[in-house]
Amino acid sequence: MKIIASRDNSTFKTLRAQRDTAHALLDGPHLLAAYLDKVGRPLRVIVSESGLGHGEVSALLARCGGSEALCLRDALFRELAATETPVGILAEIAVSTTDAAPPRGSCVLLDAVQDAGNVGTILRTAAAAGVRDVVLGTGCAGAWTSKVLRAGQGAHFDLAIRERVDLAAFLSGYSGTSVATVARDGESIYAIDLSGPVAWIFGNEGAGVSENSAASARRRATIPLAEGCESLNVAAAAAICLFEERRQKLVRMAET
Repeated sequence: MKIIASRDNSTFKTLRAQRDTAHALLDGPHLLAAYLDKVGRPLRVIVSESGLGHGEVSALLARCGGSEALCLRDALFRELAATETPVGILAEIAVSTTDAAPPRGSCVLLDAVQDAGNVGTILRTAAAAGVRDVVLGTGCAGAWTSKVLRAGQGAHFDLAIRERVDLAAFLSGYSGTSVATVARDGESIYAIDLSGPVAWIFGNEGAGVSENSAASARRRATIPLAEGCESLNVAAAAAICLFEERRQKLVRMAET
């Protein structure tokens, strides 16, 4: 295992910069274990000196046989880690690319959703709801940034993720029902037939779905809220919509 002790090391500088959009850093045992289970070995595994004595870290290192292994002094490792109290293991992975063709099944489109926690939570919710394709328009938090990866809790590895996509152009080639979620004046999501493929559009935390994206959708939907409530957090709204779709599909399957 190569040991890095200097900030001037070229490999350390590259890892710290994280400007190569073709690669991402997984922080912590949970994300690395999920990657190993669902994808395979990472390109490189990085451990801290203190992490070498951690049983979970040692077990993951053993599973990463064949990957390049680096050991960093603890101070250097903390500069790379996204958490304040890192366990002591990171992994560099290649970011998967996805065909630009619109999917045939349901998908989630994010229109300038900027909060990393919201983006990661929506990815996690989509995976849990059985929706495999997620499309991020311009202005969204990067799907493979450390905060989004942490919030996603491994959901990234169950999904086909597209980034920096022109949502209107994407919707023009989508054959299913496209639904823009709006805070008011849309159809109730409980009144829409969601038994077929659906492209859900969820918008920016403050501005909501842009008019351009909404105009590209076939329908506009609203979640009925209690009197006096204006809106929901976008991640909460996404969970309600995606699981209403899942509920309808399960009901339809049970009936047939």
